[in-house]
Amino acid sequence: MLFELTLLAKEAEVETLSDALMEIEALSVSVEDADADTEHEEALWGEPGMPVAREAWQRSTIKSLFPSEAEALEAATLILAQDWATDVHVQGIQEVGEQDWVRLTQSQFAPVPITDSFWIVPTWHEVPAAAKTVMRLDPGLAFGTGTHPTTRMCLKWIAQNAAALQDQLVLDYGCGSGILAIGAALHGSGVVDAVDIDPAAVEATVANAEANLGHLKALDGGLPVHAGLPDMVGEANGRYPVVLANILATPLRMLAPLLAGHVAAGGHLVLAGILARQEQELKDAYAEVGLRLQVANEEEGWILMTAQKQAHSVA
Repeated sequence: MLFELTLLAKEAEVETLSDALMEIEALSVSVEDADADTEHEEALWGEPGMPVAREAWQRSTIKSLFPSEAEALEAATLILAQDWATDVHVQGIQEVGEQDWVRLTQSQFAPVPITDSFWIVPTWHEVPAAAKTVMRLDPGLAFGTGTHPTTRMCLKWIAQNAAALQDQLVLDYGCGSGILAIGAALHGSGVVDAVDIDPAAVEATVANAEANLGHLKALDGGLPVHAGLPDMVGEANGRYPVVLANILATPLRMLAPLLAGHVAAGGHLVLAGILARQEQELKDAYAEVGLRLQVANEEEGWILMTAQKQAHSVA
């Protein structure tokens, strides 16, 4: 049996409080927005490549687990005795029943249908009978598992446009877990260059590609997904018949010249991570680099935007 200590703290105390709880040897520490699900709930994180406004919510709930009620009570007493903890308040200590946390976490993630025949299936699940094309990808820290609308819409575009991918070079810019790159390879693309500014994302892409594409070989005998940092693809030179970028609106806008420049004449550009209200600003940004974006899909307030470069364009 475990005991959960719940504390309420202001923004300035959150980091110090979390560190102190770990030093007291809490089994785990989690931080949540104390105003979640109210009119005061706030988004904390900024867009990739952009600085965050703050490092914590104005009011945070900090929950920590201890092996016994006595240890949880002692931890609360020690915390409240600190000079910096004048604005820290104890919300309560409660018993937490023993659970198989791995099984509980896994139960929250079911197979994700992208189309009737294309599914994302966690490794602990059986493959659904309807699934003809399957990607094995487990939820976790790996930047994209098919559950978010932006990822689903990109994968659906890939599945519905498989003919345009056949044996073609593809660029997945901001690859995260590699989910789009792997999806393209599973639908018959040629080599996919998957790049990301985060080395951890590159590592995740390599691991996921090895797990899903071991049965496929590129012309060079290796996997059809090549992952690396953005300098792997160099300057924009218009050589990709398909360019995929599922990031967010601000970096997509800033990257307009680069992404448009990578699209080969007659090629397709597919962008996601865009809120419906950001449609026009993306259209304007890409119009300046010669591409006419259109909304190709919409889901839960997010939109997928696509463009095709004119066949006679010079990259």
